Amino acid sequence: MQILVLTKRQYMNKDLIDDRFGRFREIPLEMALKKHKVYGICLSNKKKEEKKIYDGPVEWQSINAGFLKIPGLLRFFKQAAEIVPKVDAIWACSDSFYGIIGYMLSSKYRIPLAFDLYDNFEYFLMARLPIIKQLYRWAIRKSDAITCVSKPLARLVRSYGKKDGVNVIENAVRKDLFKPMDKTTCRDALGLPPNLHLVGTAGALDKNRGVQFLFDAFDILKTKYQDLHLVLAGPRNMHIPRNSRIHDLGILPLEKVPLLLNALDVAIICNRENDFGSYCFPQKTREIMACDVPLISARVGSMAELFTNHPEWLFNPDDAPDLARVLENRMMNQKTDYQEVFSWSEIAENLEDIFLEICRDSQQIATRA
Repeated sequence: MQILVLTKRQYMNKDLIDDRFGRFREIPLEMALKKHKVYGICLSNKKKEEKKIYDGPVEWQSINAGFLKIPGLLRFFKQAAEIVPKVDAIWACSDSFYGIIGYMLSSKYRIPLAFDLYDNFEYFLMARLPIIKQLYRWAIRKSDAITCVSKPLARLVRSYGKKDGVNVIENAVRKDLFKPMDKTTCRDALGLPPNLHLVGTAGALDKNRGVQFLFDAFDILKTKYQDLHLVLAGPRNMHIPRNSRIHDLGILPLEKVPLLLNALDVAIICNRENDFGSYCFPQKTREIMACDVPLISARVGSMAELFTNHPEWLFNPDDAPDLARVLENRMMNQKTDYQEVFSWSEIAENLEDIFLEICRDSQQIATRA
């Protein structure tokens, strides 16, 4: 097959091309490695060189949005329209806007479309705007297939009236990076104390994720456990307390995140029961599991479903005393009987099957017509 990927370039505080990062880089790459021809067009909010860039066999074209946005969007659409007639399917990703563009192109050129939802896009400002919201839901209902990052998100999509073609494709990991490593070696590499209890998190440090309750829980436990330290890394939009027992590593490059995870005695996934937390599937979950590190998580959305057999690993969101209780118990019980963690290559096989199905259905409709 020949496939066109439509996405933004910067997401999760990373750059798809410069950082070789994330779902919208890894899945197209794995599809291309399965001998499909993959073209990608990404819209950049930062000024980047506009040229063809090859990531392995994937041919990417970066378009700058520019200060006024509209000229960049028009060039993005024009570039996509030039490629669409020669592809078999479109995968629109990363935001509501790309699903809308994807369906416009799909409808005009009669090319099947799979629209990927890696979050509940209606949580973000763009998809809450009245006209965009209607167009977003229209694109969902009209897409040949929807790929959702979590089961709760798939149920939400079905509530919009999309009954068929809704698929769950969760996040995966790069197994060359995320794997068990020696704890002492990892701590030494990051300059962390070797012989203390370290707990922490890597990811967005944001009040909308409930990270402030982690600080409160740490305050509850730090007097009882004098050797307990908290380790943090990731982008933030909140104040990080200054404390000799809180280690803030800033924003780590992807290759150092496994070092942090393996340095921890317990990894913590914070979230809140809102329109984001209830439908997301935190990337860090699979990364922690791949490193075989004990974890605890807020009891919301996909995490509540994933750890049904281990309710003792879940804490009530927005509840610092309960987080402290679960964390304390997890420091004593280090059991990690996790289910299998999939690689991006294995996840891409699911998308390959979806593309084969929608292309076959499209050809049958064309034949009947």
